[in-house]
Amino acid sequence: MKKCLWLPVLLLGIVCSCDKKDDPVPNPDSNEVRNAIYESMAEWYFWNDELPASVSPGDFESNEAFLDAIIYKPLDRFSYLTTQEAFNDAFVGRNAGHGFGFAFDASERLYLTFVFQDAPAGLDGWQRGWEILEINGQPIASYKNSAGAYNFQLGAAEPGVSNSFTFRLPDGTTTTRTNTKTEYQSNSVLHQEIIELEDKKVGYWVYQSFKATAGQSPTKSLEVDESMKFFEEAGIEELIIDLRYNGGGSVAVAEQINNYLIQSGNSGQLMYVNKLNALKTDLQKSVSFEKKGRLNLSQIVFITSRGTASASELIINSLEPFIDITLIGDHTYGKPVGSFPLSRYSNTLQKNKVELVPITFATANAAGNADYFDGFPVDFAVGDSPQFNWGDQGDLRLAAALNVLQNGTVSGRLLNTFYRPKWEMIDQFKGLRQEFPAY
Repeated sequence: MKKCLWLPVLLLGIVCSCDKKDDPVPNPDSNEVRNAIYESMAEWYFWNDELPASVSPGDFESNEAFLDAIIYKPLDRFSYLTTQEAFNDAFVGRNAGHGFGFAFDASERLYLTFVFQDAPAGLDGWQRGWEILEINGQPIASYKNSAGAYNFQLGAAEPGVSNSFTFRLPDGTTTTRTNTKTEYQSNSVLHQEIIELEDKKVGYWVYQSFKATAGQSPTKSLEVDESMKFFEEAGIEELIIDLRYNGGGSVAVAEQINNYLIQSGNSGQLMYVNKLNALKTDLQKSVSFEKKGRLNLSQIVFITSRGTASASELIINSLEPFIDITLIGDHTYGKPVGSFPLSRYSNTLQKNKVELVPITFATANAAGNADYFDGFPVDFAVGDSPQFNWGDQGDLRLAAALNVLQNGTVSGRLLNTFYRPKWEMIDQFKGLRQEFPAY
């Protein structure tokens, strides 16, 4: 039982509204399923002592409405329902859609932020830095509501759905592309390179989500192994890790990355501890670093944003007692708690193919830091600049990271660029897709 409990999952949730088609809807909605949800929450939910003493499942129009009514609202922005198939697919990068992200710059112009290489958008050659002028023939401003939020009406995340996009390319030309959603395998590593900075080699690693490689036992990411080998062979002395669009994912992959990043002298030190509810104290555990590879880093610069959450924050929090860490960009989301799926413990949920993913544990680092529901503040607040492709040192946040490694600080010119967008892509999603946001 203990072995199957520790499925490597640390999940993101952000309150927003979106079309229910964005997530597969558990079926069926029934009192039997809702009773199973309540029973599972009473046993495993981290805040189980805050559950209502009694609740009538027939009073709710859906399983989601029922779950929303019983969670601990002061702190829980994260628990959700999905299907078992969708959950399992997401954590190994099996997606359906166009395969891209986008964000606004300071002037509220919309740009592609990332593109998965084997997704329909990637296969059509789309690149970070392309400005989106129109979607389905309508200007971007037409999708903005009175509250200042956007709904781009791109349809369900399923094969066969088509949308057209008009782009302005970096050379000033425009192009209109019609793109059809398909199933695809997403990549976690968006970019990696070596930057020569005066007399030292700096690694730059853009990591989009903590996804495991299917079929690996124990759970791990082969992409991570390949990236770390790339940096080791290059002999980097310092590393910039770009997590600005990383909403989280597998705890096992986060541990894998931490074991590469920790210094040899700190192998065996405490990485993190977790705490379950009072019924499950015998299942609590401590995880220690086990050094992998040859990297020996004295400092790491992280590029972050409000979309940096969950496993991303676990990485930062776990390393902070041992490595000189600098945060560039915007404050992180704030999720010091995690989840594992509960259908395996409920015959009713399992037979109805309902996956319940509530908060089940909290984490703390070696210094005892476990309370960052407001996110981690940055050392240097710098605006995003999605008009620049990965590795272009015109990118404000990358330039600021290099400033820190070169001078220990960030220029006033870069600090003056900071803005906080009123709307970010993560606001379009809820539940499982908040963890792995992409269109």
